[in-house]
Amino acid sequence: MLSWIQKLIAPLNHVVFVMGNDHVSWAELLGFVTGALCVYLIVVSRISNFPVGIANSAFFLILFASSRLWADSFLQVVYIILGFVGWWQWLHGGPEKSKLKVEIAPKWTLVVGATFIVIFTWILTLVLGAANDIAPFWDALTTCLSLTAQALLNWKKIDNWYYWIAADIIYVPLYFVKRLDLTGIVYILFLLMCFAGLKTWRSALPNKQLQPAVLEVDPELN
Repeated sequence: MLSWIQKLIAPLNHVVFVMGNDHVSWAELLGFVTGALCVYLIVVSRISNFPVGIANSAFFLILFASSRLWADSFLQVVYIILGFVGWWQWLHGGPEKSKLKVEIAPKWTLVVGATFIVIFTWILTLVLGAANDIAPFWDALTTCLSLTAQALLNWKKIDNWYYWIAADIIYVPLYFVKRLDLTGIVYILFLLMCFAGLKTWRSALPNKQLQPAVLEVDPELN
């Protein structure tokens, strides 16, 4: 079974071109393309971000597993699971199983998220240190930030962008250190798109929660 899987993914590990210290494989290149598309679809609040994101996580899973980056590999598996969950939530997670709308997260969820990040970063740092990870604390911290961001994204809470921004600020130098130059560039793009997403989602908040109230005219009266 394992050998069959290895044969199946072998073409994705084929090097397409070299960028600096990074021997870019098909998995990394396709991860670049699907990742950029996924973030764009999230920015414009399209539910199609979930199937694209699942494909993106699959490509990065192959890339990271081939590079023996186990924390990053595990995170992609979780992303795939959360992708399917979020797909359902956006469709049926609202009142009476309606579609979700962009909202601000209640304060208690942010307290839970902060607590999760602190506790599990500490635990995961110990685990990754024992596994000879090259950057156990930073890998643990970005993993916990990303999982918190994904959970908030699944519930369509605008606060998810703050966690993605924090994680991407760390990911950018981290991937260059790991000699995944193209992936580092991808995350620079992700970071810029996160700011765009935050701006776009703010304008989509119901009841104009972050903006002064404005008079809306019913077009049928014109």
